[in-house]
Amino acid sequence: MLLAVGFVMLLVGLRIAGGADAQLLQDPGPVVRYGIPVTKMIVNLGAAGVLGALVLAVFALRSDKPEFNRALDVAAGSAALLTVASAATGFLTFMQLTVKSVRFDNSYGDLLGQFLTQVEIGQAWLITTLIAAAVTVLCFAVRNVTALVFVGVLAVVMLVPMAQQGHAAGTTGHDAAITALGLHLVFAAVWLGGLLVLVIISPQLDNDRMLSVISRYSTVALIAFIVVAASGYVSAELRIGSLDRLLTPYGLLVLIKVGALIALGIFGAAYRRSLIARLAESGRRYFFWKIAVVELAFMGIASGAAAALGRSAPPVDQTIPAVQTPAQILTGEQLPPELELSRYFTEWNFDLLWILLCGFGIVFYLAGVRRLHKRGDTWPIHRSVLWVAGMLLLFYVTNGGVNVYEKYLFSVHMLGHMTLSMMVPLLLVPAAPITLIMRAVAKRQDGTRGGREWVLLAVHSKIGSFLANPIVAALLFAGSLWLFYYSPLFRWATVDHIGHEWMIAHFLVTGYLLVQALIGVDPVPYRFPYPFRLLLLLAVMAFHAFFGLAMMTGNGLLLADWYGAMGRPWGPTAIEDQQTGGGIAWSVGEIPTVILAIAVAIQWSKQDKKETTRRDRTADRTNEAELGEYNAMLERLNSRR
Repeated sequence: MLLAVGFVMLLVGLRIAGGADAQLLQDPGPVVRYGIPVTKMIVNLGAAGVLGALVLAVFALRSDKPEFNRALDVAAGSAALLTVASAATGFLTFMQLTVKSVRFDNSYGDLLGQFLTQVEIGQAWLITTLIAAAVTVLCFAVRNVTALVFVGVLAVVMLVPMAQQGHAAGTTGHDAAITALGLHLVFAAVWLGGLLVLVIISPQLDNDRMLSVISRYSTVALIAFIVVAASGYVSAELRIGSLDRLLTPYGLLVLIKVGALIALGIFGAAYRRSLIARLAESGRRYFFWKIAVVELAFMGIASGAAAALGRSAPPVDQTIPAVQTPAQILTGEQLPPELELSRYFTEWNFDLLWILLCGFGIVFYLAGVRRLHKRGDTWPIHRSVLWVAGMLLLFYVTNGGVNVYEKYLFSVHMLGHMTLSMMVPLLLVPAAPITLIMRAVAKRQDGTRGGREWVLLAVHSKIGSFLANPIVAALLFAGSLWLFYYSPLFRWATVDHIGHEWMIAHFLVTGYLLVQALIGVDPVPYRFPYPFRLLLLLAVMAFHAFFGLAMMTGNGLLLADWYGAMGRPWGPTAIEDQQTGGGIAWSVGEIPTVILAIAVAIQWSKQDKKETTRRDRTADRTNEAELGEYNAMLERLNSRR
């Protein structure tokens, strides 16, 4: 059903938008013109089978039951199909670009080798094929639930080269397009693949297990629906631009895909509202099969439309301008207006990944607090306020004026660095999210691992314990300053969008670990006594100040071919701006450190007060027995003298 409907929709979509029409010059032939969208659709379906099966295996299925092995067999078979399809897509793309007939000689092999190793799109399909082959082997060999998480991460990495092909580099919105397409690929695959695997393994599930797996899948599907809808909107906005362009052939395909998405959302609501209840009451699966078949048909429509869109020219011009400014050449965007204080709040550069993370973070946290209140438990209001404030600050730094100007001014980049690594964790850590998860999320009793189990496993693992060590956290925080800025990592994080996303996560995590080690509320394997915490903080402050001073007094420009070649007609020179960034690291960065020192001192005082109160209560309860024993010991010593 899925393949049939998807294939028919693909042919209809290619016909509507002309994605497989013969080219006037150097036409590669119908095999290539139709073969590329067909193989790409198979690639997408293969990725769906892999990710859907792995998500269900690690989140919903028991490792000691037959359905677990069946799901991993589906993952392995899907990965094998993806390997073949991605290799075929790469070869057909080579034929499209070279317009050469297949030959079995050295020159043709050399040309193909150059395409796969030196041309960007060829490298992308080669990497996808190799990773898919590795995932195929791992899905056959690995049966440990924890290890399967890393296999899933590798499967997500497999889709990164595909996401980077989604928008012309150097054109407006390139970074946003990569993020949107990447999120769309991953979550659509989880959504579609999860349903497909659920249908395949359902005969091996009894009614109780079927009910629990469907309930867990519906939660995953709801999250996937939100992400797919948001990322699809961003992609359509970048490629269509205005409502009147929805009447173009490309826009018509977008409308078909939107209609399929809305229908799938309605089916998802049916899962949560009626299917689960009916299955629990009667145990009959007729309604599940009815909805599943229709839902797979609509997923086939969406998959076919997506493959056709990938071969169709959008109405928005995506060609690179012949004449570009230095800023356009380097960043793909126009140089923003001169930076003033008001620009920090009026200029925006939205990053869908962090919008979704902040949104989900606030919603899930408040949902946990609401669950505690419903059962009569309390949760300090200041923790909720701190968490929401921290998430809103994270949203601003990753989407507001800081994110606009950090590409062009090192000082703004350093301001974002200090906020991410020090201010945001200072708000998030006292909110105690791990404690909330432990209290609000029910423990599973059927041997599977849900969100609570995975979080606790990560916290109590050897890696988690190592990273939570106060000395390790301090070394990561302070050492990464020098390692990041004086290594190729800084260039990667500045030039490449994926590197930029990694940089944000790195600053956030290292700062969170340090603040958690100093004033954290959540349980950790080991904490320093309060005097040592202050000493550790003073050492970090000194190291941080030394780094800022080195930046302020240094005369060597970091990334001179980036910050020094931006062509800004306004603002300070690149070296002056870098020195200003050093001043920000030294001065602004020390403010959260002072707050941390005050917080440690306050916690120390409270701890001493608690200890004194405990001793007083013990003395009252035992009628000063401890003091009496001490006085008796002094009397014995005196009598011996």
